[in-house]
Amino acid sequence: MNDDPRPGLVAAARCFYRQGWMVGTAGNLSARLSDGSFWITVSGKAKGELQPTDFIRIAPDGTVLEQYEPSARPSAETSIHQAIYSLFPEAKACYHVHSIEANLVSRFVKQDFLPLPPIEMLKGLGVWEENPNVAMPVFDNHLHVPRIAAEICDRFQKLPPSIPALLIRDHGITVWASSTAAARNYVELVEYILRYILEARKVGIGIPAVY
Repeated sequence: MNDDPRPGLVAAARCFYRQGWMVGTAGNLSARLSDGSFWITVSGKAKGELQPTDFIRIAPDGTVLEQYEPSARPSAETSIHQAIYSLFPEAKACYHVHSIEANLVSRFVKQDFLPLPPIEMLKGLGVWEENPNVAMPVFDNHLHVPRIAAEICDRFQKLPPSIPALLIRDHGITVWASSTAAARNYVELVEYILRYILEARKVGIGIPAVY
């Protein structure tokens, strides 16, 4: 297909692998095409060694449209990508990574949101207010991933998030964006903010509560 996003997904996966955010086979990346279908990483592939053939094209309803290995299965978290694309028509890419920082920070709060520090990096996520009160939605992790996807749909339909990112407790972050390049930037920005929260906690700097 024209404008194949898979080379960009491969490059992003290798970058995230080097950062320690996609160790082994962890994490998943997808990019949506103009017809509404999307390419998503296959299950069980080392993210630092992906090739363009290590993706499956999925229809919005979950039907497999194209794959290179008959035995290949789409990511176990495909339902989360489906949820994001159904909720946000402007989203063209959805990236999910597993970092140590995300898992640690997810334990700092018991509520369903994580207050974020009012630092400059928030501008990269579209927050341009001075001294903003911003929070990232937090979801519980479930072995049955469609349950997570259903909870994302339910909450975001009632209250859209203020930034294009969410955190799954003891699991990792998911971001979405209007392009693969923007999604890669969002992952890097969110991970920076999470590292900041960890360092702030070490030196005793509190993060303002979100009202």
